[in-house]
Amino acid sequence: MTDPEDAAPRELLLLAMDHRESLQKSVYGITGEPTPAEVEQIAAGKTLIFEGLLEAVAQGIDPGAVGVLVDERYGTAVAEKALANGIDLAMPIEKSGQDFFTLEYGDFTTTEWLTHVETFDPAQVKVLVRDNPAFAAADRQAQMTHLAAVGQVLREAGRTFLIELLIPATPEQLKGAGDALQYDRELRPALTTQVIGELQRAGVEPDIWKIEGLETGDAAAAVVAAARQDGRASVTCIVLGRDAPADRLDHWLSVAAPVDGFRGFAIGRSIWEQPLVAQLQGTIGQRELVDRVAAAFTHFVAVYDSARAA
Repeated sequence: MTDPEDAAPRELLLLAMDHRESLQKSVYGITGEPTPAEVEQIAAGKTLIFEGLLEAVAQGIDPGAVGVLVDERYGTAVAEKALANGIDLAMPIEKSGQDFFTLEYGDFTTTEWLTHVETFDPAQVKVLVRDNPAFAAADRQAQMTHLAAVGQVLREAGRTFLIELLIPATPEQLKGAGDALQYDRELRPALTTQVIGELQRAGVEPDIWKIEGLETGDAAAAVVAAARQDGRASVTCIVLGRDAPADRLDHWLSVAAPVDGFRGFAIGRSIWEQPLVAQLQGTIGQRELVDRVAAAFTHFVAVYDSARAA
């Protein structure tokens, strides 16, 4: 974990573009294994999106706070450009599109996955975790065991561990809440703190929790309290985008930014999916895609910074 004496970590404003299975299927319409040409096309799209982040920096966003979350499969060129431009690099190690944590490279009996991490030397190593206390106990326990083992390896290697935590509603929970918004407001905050505590007790110790947006300041404060309980004072949280519309994201950022323990966000498809689709359809050019990504990223930085300063 990070140094407990680091009481004021810098902002971490990530453009998330580590999407793989969902991007391949929903944006490019590829349902099977992509051909080399299709891989090149997807990679080229990610490079254009990253150019939008660089444009936002050129227009005045603090490069010391900005980062990109990108995968090795389609984002090697982006990772290399980020490192060359002094942009914070975060990379995932999980296989995309799985219900429970599975490694993208190798398996849990080896450290092949760590070799891939060392090749790029990212500032943060990220794992996407889907969990809910209502899920099958055996599946949850296996996932916790794998997460704890991976986290231990990362700690021993001196690397920062970032968990992206999703708490999808079960059909029964969604029905009980009435709708998705009520689930987010009434049930998910308590489920999030419960899962964080259960993961911690299982030995899962991330440095950063990437958390779904919260509806109230009290809920955000409760999540930070769970993340920092029992002497974990250096642990921090960031807000994830979840492909939400801009007004929902503005609200989530405004709620989290003033709460001590939140330090930024990781927003992806809400920034780049629509312009990327438009560019692929030929209704806008590459330059407009870059400009629209830059404008959207800049907007969310401004919302977050304004709420933090209020």
